[in-house]
Amino acid sequence: MPSHLYRYVEQKFANSRQSISHCRREALMSCTRSSCIFLLALIVTALCSSTYCQTPHSSFTIHVGKTGLFSAAGHNHVVVAPIAHGSIDAKAMAVEITVVTAQMKVTDSDVSEKDRAEIESTMLGPKVLDAARFPDIHFNSSRVEQTSPGHFRVMGTLMLHGVSKELVFEVTGDTMHYQGKTKLKQTAFGIKPVTVGGGTVKVKDEVEIDFDVYPADLDGGKR
Repeated sequence: MPSHLYRYVEQKFANSRQSISHCRREALMSCTRSSCIFLLALIVTALCSSTYCQTPHSSFTIHVGKTGLFSAAGHNHVVVAPIAHGSIDAKAMAVEITVVTAQMKVTDSDVSEKDRAEIESTMLGPKVLDAARFPDIHFNSSRVEQTSPGHFRVMGTLMLHGVSKELVFEVTGDTMHYQGKTKLKQTAFGIKPVTVGGGTVKVKDEVEIDFDVYPADLDGGKR
């Protein structure tokens, strides 16, 4: 065989070997990527079977009453905040909820915008919630008991105004929607109830707290 033809055949053979090697590497990388994606899918599926986060529809509500000699002249207040983040682990029977204090809004329909702004300013200021010093309200469960189908007793710690206290929420619902209620005294958390008119109208020490939670699977917020 002429030398130039031999070199041509040798070059073609070398190129073919390189092409085969490249194809093998690409195939291996493709398989590796597919394996990683499959493994990630398995992990996400396992998480979604038991753990949920909160959707933007979830909320935390405080009902504030009034008392005093001229309490009829005052207003009951409803304060609502979105649940900033949290989780529900159905298997471990555990709940965690966090609210950003500064996001709490007065929703009273029978007060003017000016009065509502003043109430919110007082509520978030140093005399009450002191949002600058205590930016979060946090609840973390320690125990969850199912008392009957669709009914639960959730015990845990509420961190409010820099103070942690044990609370019990009575909860109803299912995996699509949970509602809970409890009561607490402001003074137990170092908050002095607001008074006006020399004490003739004042906020009740005991307030009622509700939460509405719409769980969302971790796979993209679907409910």
